Amino acid sequence: MDKKKVLITGAAGRIGQVLVDGLHERYDLRVLYNRTVLDQKYNEEVMVGNIADLDKMEEAVDGMDVVVHMAGNPSGGASFEETVEANIKGTYGIYEACKRKGVKRVILASTNHVTGMYEKKGPIYTTWDMPVRPDSFYGASKAYDEALGRYYWDEYGLSVVCLRIGSFQPVSSVQNRKADRILSTWLSYKDTVQLTWRSIDASDKVGFAIYFGISGNTRAYWDLQNAREEIGYDPVDNAEDFA
Repeated sequence: MDKKKVLITGAAGRIGQVLVDGLHERYDLRVLYNRTVLDQKYNEEVMVGNIADLDKMEEAVDGMDVVVHMAGNPSGGASFEETVEANIKGTYGIYEACKRKGVKRVILASTNHVTGMYEKKGPIYTTWDMPVRPDSFYGASKAYDEALGRYYWDEYGLSVVCLRIGSFQPVSSVQNRKADRILSTWLSYKDTVQLTWRSIDASDKVGFAIYFGISGNTRAYWDLQNAREEIGYDPVDNAEDFA
């Protein structure tokens, strides 16, 4: 069987690099860089472009089965203006280019900050289907990306899987933590790769979905049940083991 063709945007970022390392044997990868362009490590195809450039994104997604969209402004302290180009216009550019070129699915790097105010005011145990409650302009921009993804699924049939990524950090950050929050919110490198490939390979029954991106943490207050049931996510790491 031919390998799926997968584009990773934001491939120079911390998560992007881990995904390239973890997915290059499973898929035929194309990587998209913008300002930072890394040397080819495996046999991945390399492209350079701004995700807000729709013409360029049509070229970037052409021929792909799935796009793993990691590019964007990841700063929780970003101003509204700082989120517009990358997180709002850029994600629109990815969805629209995929629609035009017949790409089947987008895996969106969303964030736990979409529901972050529940944590700030509680924390309370949070499930994927609770109303969005952003804690920042960054969180609000990702809530918009999720809603836009829902529209592209309902209107155009573009499958969009939103991963509300938690504390993506190496093991050393758990071991040397200055606060215990990470024991609840940690997402390990191994589980990042697994959650992504399971989202890529999910059946056609998964049209639009939202999954929290954390490891199997004993102290978790974000729910993983739908990810376990719908795509078989089975985290191998638990922050408690490194506490």
